[in-house]
Amino acid sequence: MSARVVVDLAISGELANGWDQHQRQDCCPEERSGIEPSRRHENTLRRETRRLDTSLCSPQVASTSNMRVLVTGGAGYIGSHLVDRLVSLKHDVTVLDDLSTGSLTNLQTSRDAISFVEGTIIDESVVERLVTEAEIVFHLAAGVGVGNIVQRPLETMITNTRGAENVIGACHKLERRLVLASTSEIYGKTSKMPMSEDDDRVLGSTAVPRWGYSTAKAIDEHLALAYAAHGLRVSIVRYFNSFGPRLDPRGYGSVIANLVRQALANEPLTIHGDGTQTRCFTYVDDTVEGTLRAAFDQRAEGLAFNIGNDHEVSINDLAALIIGITNSASDIRYVTYEERYGKGFEDTRRRVPDIRRAEERLGFKATVTLSDGLDRTLRWWRSTL
Repeated sequence: MSARVVVDLAISGELANGWDQHQRQDCCPEERSGIEPSRRHENTLRRETRRLDTSLCSPQVASTSNMRVLVTGGAGYIGSHLVDRLVSLKHDVTVLDDLSTGSLTNLQTSRDAISFVEGTIIDESVVERLVTEAEIVFHLAAGVGVGNIVQRPLETMITNTRGAENVIGACHKLERRLVLASTSEIYGKTSKMPMSEDDDRVLGSTAVPRWGYSTAKAIDEHLALAYAAHGLRVSIVRYFNSFGPRLDPRGYGSVIANLVRQALANEPLTIHGDGTQTRCFTYVDDTVEGTLRAAFDQRAEGLAFNIGNDHEVSINDLAALIIGITNSASDIRYVTYEERYGKGFEDTRRRVPDIRRAEERLGFKATVTLSDGLDRTLRWWRSTL
């Protein structure tokens, strides 16, 4: 397949008004959009056809191919794995990422088969230009990580609300299918377990920055569902503690990344609080599989789905497991929440997804165990970092 030049397109009236679907698929994107080569902020990457690995696909996912796909945040940890799967399914993928927490290294597997645009979802014109070219949009770009949110609440709130508004609004305006990535943080500090998609949210004071992330993602969901009432085809996926290869070793958004890094260095493993708080960890292959099923199954439209493993483990037990598989000499060091995040920080004691809707509607259930996922992550870590 010939190289595709990433471009700064001028949105044509024909596309904005909804050109014939088959005509749009048959002609090339450059002709379709009336584009001109861009000289700034965009990398030109060669596209090539990749063979479909049906062993990794559900029937719903495998049956849909050759679509033009936009992935915001596609250079991030989850986003890059999603990009790899989309390429393996023969989709035509464009990635928009500002590389604030993502990395081009994450895209090495697929970089010759995708178009990469370095830019931000805050830029409404860039978003609309790229959404114009796409048939389906996966919106994963966000300010994430409890530390980032507590330290930079204004920046993350703007990214997670204004940026999402740009993406959601463009998808509605241009009649594009949207998959909105959300979070288990949506549920706040509820004591009801397992957490079901339509449960009440329980949050703390607005004076506690930690709840700003949950609130911002809830605004995104409200906005998407409000647009759905006006014709937007959207599905929402709420991720539960995803982990796997390409986790940022700085651990900005992952307790597993922090503990593995410390264990391999034989440093004390830092646990916030008393370690009895529990989480359900989901291997990234399962995270991506659930995302794809929500994207390509019409029964998912207009709904939110918990995408997670429902095996509950305490942070103390997680640390012990990591020490064991790494053969580490590390011990445990307990740190108060106030010491790590400042006064007034609140954490959730348990976080367990109700997975029945994903099972019943999408046929999705996480299959990779925590131990197996940690083994795979550790192999990647040792071979790469």
